[in-house]
Amino acid sequence: MKREKQAETSMNALIVAFWLMLPAYIPNNCAALFGGGMPLDMGQTFQDGRRTLGDGKTFRGTLAGTICGLLAGLLQNLIAPAVGLPVFGVGLEQLFVLLGLSLGAMLGDIAAAFFKRRLGLKRGAPLFVIDQLDFVIGSWLFTMILAPQWFWQNFTPLIIIIVIIITPILHRLTNIIGYRIGAKKEPW
Repeated sequence: MKREKQAETSMNALIVAFWLMLPAYIPNNCAALFGGGMPLDMGQTFQDGRRTLGDGKTFRGTLAGTICGLLAGLLQNLIAPAVGLPVFGVGLEQLFVLLGLSLGAMLGDIAAAFFKRRLGLKRGAPLFVIDQLDFVIGSWLFTMILAPQWFWQNFTPLIIIIVIIITPILHRLTNIIGYRIGAKKEPW
């Protein structure tokens, strides 16, 4: 009986972890799908002579990704009470939480692109661990700044560990799918 209860608790924690991260998981996929257009760095180079971010980080992609993450979180908030999962705050807090998660994910990915360019890596070149967790770190940091109380109430140590474990797996799967449907140029 004790083992069954532990398994049930672990499964619940896995579901909660995925639920809480969904507004951060969605933006980069939507940015790849709906992006393009003017790059965030407007073609400028950094002092090292390399592009600041590259063509893969665009205004349209950043905006589309952020909006998709916000919309996903708003939808989740509507159904959360019915399915017994956490809400992303109420009132103005909801906006701060969802902006932290969705825009934070985009900013984490943008920061990683900046550092990849400094390392001389081209657009799409893999950088193990950084590629899988940059958006997680960005979403967490931005949410900690905008809604610290909500963050620490929901992102318990167990949830944080689960997110760190499942995110690289989910990242790989979604990138393979994105590559196969033509939304990404590389499967990593």
